[in-house]
Amino acid sequence: MMIAQKEHVELAASGAAMGMVVAAAGGLVIVALLVWAVRLGINVRQRESAPPRPDEQPRLPESGAVGEVREQREPDEVPRTGDGGERLLPHDLHQSGSRRSDNQERPRWDTGSGGS
Repeated sequence: MMIAQKEHVELAASGAAMGMVVAAAGGLVIVALLVWAVRLGINVRQRESAPPRPDEQPRLPESGAVGEVREQREPDEVPRTGDGGERLLPHDLHQSGSRRSDNQERPRWDTGSGGS
């Protein structure tokens, strides 16, 4: 009975040792992959062009910064096709969903209303 238990203990100990070896080998593989990835990143970075110098940076125009433009917009209606007409394709539509309104007066709330 004692010999059978001793064999089980030895098998368990050898299995645990084998697990530690596999875990250590896996860790070394991961470290090697990380080192390779860092070296690859450094090589790619060295091949890229240098960042722009301060004198190559964009400058404001002499007239100054562009100001804010406020205008009233109105929706640009989607053209309707009649029965039997061809369907609309994306290139048939305008680039923007709205257009400049003819009336540029700012809309006001009705007097006496809360605006809600």
